[in-house]
Formats: sequence, structure tokens, C-alpha cells
Amino acid sequence: MGKHLQRDLNILKKDILTMGSMVEEAINKAINALVQRREGLAREVKEGDDAIDAKENEIEGQVLKTLALHQPVAGDLRFVVMVLKFNHELERMGDLAANIAKRTLDLLLEQPLEVELPIVAMGELVRSMVRHSLDSLVQSDAELARHVCRKDDEVDRLHREMFDILLDHMRQDPSTITRAVDLLSLSRQLERIADHTTNIAEDLVFQVEGEVIRHRPRRAHRENATDDEVDSQLD
Repeated sequence: MGKHLQRDLNILKKDILTMGSMVEEAINKAINALVQRREGLAREVKEGDDAIDAKENEIEGQVLKTLALHQPVAGDLRFVVMVLKFNHELERMGDLAANIAKRTLDLLLEQPLEVELPIVAMGELVRSMVRHSLDSLVQSDAELARHVCRKDDEVDRLHREMFDILLDHMRQDPSTITRAVDLLSLSRQLERIADHTTNIAEDLVFQVEGEVIRHRPRRAHRENATDDEVDSQLD
């Protein structure tokens, strides 16, 4: 490997880790803003989304430059492609964090629902998945990445639990529908962050071991038709 290629690969790794840290911080703040009902944190996440978008563009430009100048092959090419894919997944996660912040600001205008929801557990699980996916990247740890993938089913279960509880609450008290729909949307955003995190973990396994584990039966969605219908309205 030429020293110039190695230099540019090192730049890519540093940049994608920086992007990961930015997105992780945004997700942490968004979850804290939601759980703790903190308007200031929500606004920080919303206003910080432009910086994440700018970083995505910067990394994409660096990827294209590396491909054009060095035409990497084998493992080097696989790494560059992985960075490009990670970059997209992270940017989408940043967008979802911003969506959570925006929806939280709407909820802060209303009184909280008097209902027990697994939103704290869901937020903590998603937060840990994000952290472990980035750790697996730093350490090139395929087993840790697989651990992240396995956690995705638990997030899906909590999302379905949120749906069932809130649907029952809306039936009992129609005056709560607007707030309940906002909470369902937040649950959906968290579930999507977990999906993108799982995509990163799956790509990391491919990078380290050359094994494609995406689209395994474990990832099949098991939501019922009613849940799918409501999710489509929340998107």
C-alpha cells in the first residue's frame, strides 16, 4: 500500500469516527430531552443537524477523492465502501435525532400522558446500541457488532409494546390522541435509529470477516398490519 493511500485511509477513519461522535451526542441529547422534558437540549439537537449534514458532505468528498486518486482494491476498497455506507447511515441517524427533538418540543407544549410507557428502557437500549456499534468500528470487533444486531429485536419488541399501550389509551380517552400519536412517532424514530445502527454493525462484520449477514430471517419484521398502517401515517 502506498503511503499516500494509507494517509487518506487514515483521514477517512478519523472523519467517520468524528461523524459517529457527533451523531452519538445528538442522539444522547435527543433522548435526554425527551425523557427529562428539557427544551434547551431539544433545541440544541435541532440546531446542530446542519453540522452533521456538512460533515457527511465532507466525508463523501474525501471518499470520492480517495477512489479517484488511488483506485484501491481488495480490503482497502472494502474499507472505503464501508465508510461511504457508514456515512449515510450516520447522517440518517442524525436526522432522526433531530426529528425526535422537534417532536419533543411539540410534546412539551402539552401535559404528559398519565400512562406507563417503556420509552426510557427503549431510549437506553438504543443509546447502548449506538455506543457499541461505534466501539465495534474503533476496535474492528465483529462479535461486538453481532451483539448490536441481536439487540435490534428487543427494540422492535419495545416499539410494539409502546404501540399496544398507546392504542389502548387512545381508545379509552380520545382526548389524548394527539399526544399519543406524537409518542408513537417518537417510538418509531428510536426504532429506526436502532435499524440504522444494526446496518452499521452488519457492515462492520462484512468489513472484518467478509461475511454478509444482512437480510437474515432474524431481521424480518413481525409487526401486525395495524402497526404497519399507523407507522406509515407517522413517517
